[in-house]
Amino acid sequence: MLAFTGTSLLFLAPLLVSLALKVEELVGIEAAPGRLALVTSIGSLLAIVANPLFGRLSDRTTSAWGMRRPWMVVGLAGGSVGIVTIALAGDVAVVLLGGCLVQVFLNALLAALTAVLPDRVPPAQRGLVSGVLAVCLPVASVAGTFLVQAFDRDLLTMLLVPWAVGVVLVLQFVGRLADRRLDAGRAPAWSVRELMSTFYVSPRRSPDFAWAFASRFLLVTAYAFLVTYQAYYLLAQVGSRERDVPHAIFEGTLVQSATLVVVALVAGRLSDHLGRRKLFVLTAALVYALALFVIAGADDVHGYLLGMALGGLGFGMYTAVDLALVVDVLPDPGQAAKDLGVLNIAGALPFSLAPAVAPAILDLGGGSYRVLFTVAGASAIAGAVAILPVKGVR
Repeated sequence: MLAFTGTSLLFLAPLLVSLALKVEELVGIEAAPGRLALVTSIGSLLAIVANPLFGRLSDRTTSAWGMRRPWMVVGLAGGSVGIVTIALAGDVAVVLLGGCLVQVFLNALLAALTAVLPDRVPPAQRGLVSGVLAVCLPVASVAGTFLVQAFDRDLLTMLLVPWAVGVVLVLQFVGRLADRRLDAGRAPAWSVRELMSTFYVSPRRSPDFAWAFASRFLLVTAYAFLVTYQAYYLLAQVGSRERDVPHAIFEGTLVQSATLVVVALVAGRLSDHLGRRKLFVLTAALVYALALFVIAGADDVHGYLLGMALGGLGFGMYTAVDLALVVDVLPDPGQAAKDLGVLNIAGALPFSLAPAVAPAILDLGGGSYRVLFTVAGASAIAGAVAILPVKGVR
């Protein structure tokens, strides 16, 4: 749990506040949304390749140090270089370089870390453990935004302080993990077909996995619109002053996370007890859609905070059960890291797609963030519908 929190902190602390403000500092508020879209889109496209690729490498690693641990260290080291690069960047091109390093290497860390769940946790406890791990995202969000606003006098410290905390949390797990090991010669020989299969799971052979992929993709797309553009939403629609934005996002993240933690722990355990996954995922996606509609209609910080609280309710239930559902429908437990890496495309691609299409949506809507977040809510509803055809779990 601490390692997942640290990894989430490394990903989220720049994304929630610091990266947007760094770009705005370099190019100004008018050009910032487009340049931010460039940085996040390219980085997310690289994440789409990196996660399943490093997952496949992890599945095939025969190191005496284990299958997962070496890639956690590689990912942590490379991601750290990327974050420091962003912190010291003097122009957007260097920010882009740092963002690409962050996405590639932190996805190597994430691929290896996520594979520990199917490696070590029995099916009857996966809802509970998934619910516990779901707490990591809000805890990291609160910790990240708290650290950012606590050190908001300097963008350098806003980036580096959360990074330092995240590194410590991951390293304590690396040193304690009783890692799974693969005997030499057990992995199949490399080939072009073997390499290309890293990025693909047949929807015809594994329809449940395909529908779970679609559901996650649509809901995370809704989440990506909010996370990427909430700073500009607060400036343009709510009327917050620039110096108040880090604190406003901290308050919103705190409200959302407090709700998410309570719901995630209860929903995960209840899902195991009832033997049901789909009902929780369906309900969660619909509640998250409602939260986005509330945020879209908000004219002040109070409306924003109400929407964030509802978002915590929906996203908490979703994250608590979705990972358990996905692990239950994996096509091949022997390639868990690779298949989870393919699924992670559904979590990474939206952070490329959402910033790419958001400027067009804003143009069509006359610059209105109401329109943008209404589209996000519709995406969450589509994510709820996509889970219905899954048949392998109840």
